[in-house]
Amino acid sequence: MLQIATEKDILAGKVTDVYFERTRQVLQAEKLDAHVVAEFVVKKFPRGRSWGVFAGLEEATTLLENLPIKVWSVPEGTIFRPHEPIFIIEGNYLDFGRYETALLGFFCQASGIATQAARCRIAAGDRPVISFGARRMHPSIAPMIERNAYIGGCNGVATIKSAELLGLKPSGTVPHALILIMGDTVKAMKAFDRHIDPDVIRVALVDTFNDEKFEALRVAEELQEKLFAVRLDTPGSRRGDLVEIMREIRWELDLRGYKHIKIFLSGGLDEHTILRYNRFADAYGVGTSLSNAPVLDYSMDLVEINGTPIAKRGKTSGRKDVRRCPSCFRSEIVPWGAPERSCEVCHETMPSLLRLIWDGKSWQQPLPSADDIRQYVLDQLSHVELDDLDLSK
Repeated sequence: MLQIATEKDILAGKVTDVYFERTRQVLQAEKLDAHVVAEFVVKKFPRGRSWGVFAGLEEATTLLENLPIKVWSVPEGTIFRPHEPIFIIEGNYLDFGRYETALLGFFCQASGIATQAARCRIAAGDRPVISFGARRMHPSIAPMIERNAYIGGCNGVATIKSAELLGLKPSGTVPHALILIMGDTVKAMKAFDRHIDPDVIRVALVDTFNDEKFEALRVAEELQEKLFAVRLDTPGSRRGDLVEIMREIRWELDLRGYKHIKIFLSGGLDEHTILRYNRFADAYGVGTSLSNAPVLDYSMDLVEINGTPIAKRGKTSGRKDVRRCPSCFRSEIVPWGAPERSCEVCHETMPSLLRLIWDGKSWQQPLPSADDIRQYVLDQLSHVELDDLDLSK
């Protein structure tokens, strides 16, 4: 039996912390409800980071549609900073309160993955980054993992279902299993070349049996122009200085006229290691650091009850807006309905990031495609940096 909640379970409010269900029971028994405003914010980002990528909106809309509430949201893929409200619900508490757990789950994990992908994207520059992380988590959430890795900046995804949902062709090379079963790297790659669609690029895994440099040369001599890249996935116990290994491979391939063959790197990569390997690596397969990305710790805070600003200790009361300068990316948190103001640096008008997306009856903003969200993320990355890098990691 698979230990998963179905979509029906989530919509029925069964995947919720029990105290929300007990709250509902108490309020109904007391014949008490309240018209509230709830904001979703991240107070502090993990590991000393200063920004995140908002993701998980599409799943959240599935949960909230048909409810008699109003919803405002920043566009999915928006880069945001601490304390900025990125999602706001207005309505009677009993109409949506039991969904707090599920909504936070959607946003926290999806945003964490998208943020980590964006960080890898910055580190890799123009080099392709492929999501290899599905195998590190429960298979039922593989499409969620890879969708958010993709919108965060990855160029492709590995699993078949994820690629299907994204409208992509799945990306992959060859596993060690094929080479081990066939007994030789060249033999396995020749068989791959015989039987796999010519549109699939030929990437040889060269660390199964012998020295990576000599295996790379053997496969290059056999496949010649057909060979797109060699892949290194060497375990840490045998790796040594990976930069030096890649330097040797690059030198030997170039010396023999194989400058077209690229070096694809996978195995234990994140933004820190990517920056170290950029000198010789041409592309990356990133797994665990994406699927196991630190979640963004959103909270849902009531900030207004029956028209009166109110919040728990440690939170600021009253509904808020986020204004951002389109030129310098400077943002401000202001009271809801505050007059428009100009950026103190660029002197440009700072529009609100929040948009009404659900008015209680219909969607006011169409959901963009994953490709459009990804491009939106990429367009913003020039305004942020990897501000917590420690290259000793």
